[in-house]
Amino acid sequence: MELERKFTRSAAGLAVAGAQIEGYASVFGVADQGGDVVLRGAYATSLKRLAAGGRRVKMLWQHDPGQPIGVWDEVREDVHGLWVKGHLLTDLAQGREAAALLAAGAIDGLSIGYRTLRAERDAKGRRQLAEVDLWEVSLVTFPMLAEARVAAKAADGVLGELARALRTARDGLAAR
Repeated sequence: MELERKFTRSAAGLAVAGAQIEGYASVFGVADQGGDVVLRGAYATSLKRLAAGGRRVKMLWQHDPGQPIGVWDEVREDVHGLWVKGHLLTDLAQGREAAALLAAGAIDGLSIGYRTLRAERDAKGRRQLAEVDLWEVSLVTFPMLAEARVAAKAADGVLGELARALRTARDGLAAR
């Protein structure tokens, strides 16, 4: 089976504080632009399997497995969807860049990378995802689930400082 990806903009928002981020990576019961609907409980078995093996869902930049940018400290299902909380690794160049882009509001999406294990089509032809094997949650530019909304909520702290420093450096290089 091929790895699939789902993008979301969470109605609850992507909270950003320092290098900490949190929000919904997936929302239950809402059809995305591809016509897929994730059902409540779809992640439960995968999350248990990862925990039992001492592994975590990976945090990637734009689904690129060569660009991990942080660590998801907590990934769980609740009644709304798949909630994630983690921190960017600002010692990495891509982590600093992601922090600056989040602080500036240039990116605001989350997206999941997974394999479908169990799904059925509903009367409208939409795929109902009942069980998935979750691999990663990425920070992305273009989320697929347009009905939900992600908003970076902090321009202060480490992210704001990084954004200002990057703009200053860029402006300094442009002036040369």
